[in-house]
Amino acid sequence: MTRTRTYEVAVRAEAALGEGPTWDAEAQRLIWIDILGSRVYTYDPVSGRRTVLATEQHVGAAKPRAGGGLVVNLRDGVGLYGPGPEDFRWLHRDPVPGRRANDAAVAPDGALWTGTMRYDEAPGGGTLSRVAPDGTVTAVLDDVTVSNGTGWSPDGRLMYYIDTPTRRIDVFDFDTDSDGQQATNRRPLAVIDEGDGFPDGLTVDADGCVWVALWDGGAVRRYTPSGTLDRVVELPVPRATACTFGGADLTDLYITTARTGLEAPHPLAGSVLVVPGAGKGLPQPPFAG
Repeated sequence: MTRTRTYEVAVRAEAALGEGPTWDAEAQRLIWIDILGSRVYTYDPVSGRRTVLATEQHVGAAKPRAGGGLVVNLRDGVGLYGPGPEDFRWLHRDPVPGRRANDAAVAPDGALWTGTMRYDEAPGGGTLSRVAPDGTVTAVLDDVTVSNGTGWSPDGRLMYYIDTPTRRIDVFDFDTDSDGQQATNRRPLAVIDEGDGFPDGLTVDADGCVWVALWDGGAVRRYTPSGTLDRVVELPVPRATACTFGGADLTDLYITTARTGLEAPHPLAGSVLVVPGAGKGLPQPPFAG
């Protein structure tokens, strides 16, 4: 197993709950969010240009749309921005008192897999659902506590998923030939030991390895498709939240972090960090709606 402490600061920030880094291949920019700050940010690593979009609700995820704009996982449902930032409409609205959106991911077919959780993190209070481009919603899991990282293997036949308090990275068989792209046969790929933090967001690389950010673990770990831990990126901040590959050749690993709940946050807590040349990522499809 390889350990490294090599990283750079991509965006110095003080996000309360930085999350959801996504590489927008069309615009060649990073999209990331501050859930509790109700903000969607973009960052162009070549020009250094940054933008910010304020949302009216806590935002759990933001992903590029095929036709331009963004799909956002908001407190009360899934909304669409664009192509202009002032253009907004609900795709699916389902407000539940005490519940908010959390992480989301776009499947190979262009559907959005969205997670929710309760603000008080009550066990079983969250969900995982598939939102089709036309707004049709299919419930996948209805007993989730903190729905987090979701991703797919390079061939699309496996889906990886994290419900953070379980301390597991789970894997499903993913049937790409079925209507609704069904996920079945859930089993653990790896388990995070107590004292090593909690698994949060994830990304899958071109070799099929799963990179997982560790909340209160101060690291990102890479697991092989067989579940073997083979690399650890150690970070100066305790609350790594999610990661993704970006850059023109998808070799730079971007990592979001949080400062919420920390009595004496590290100066970089809430910033976006990057590990240049960490590996080789997979192109992420835009939302087809």
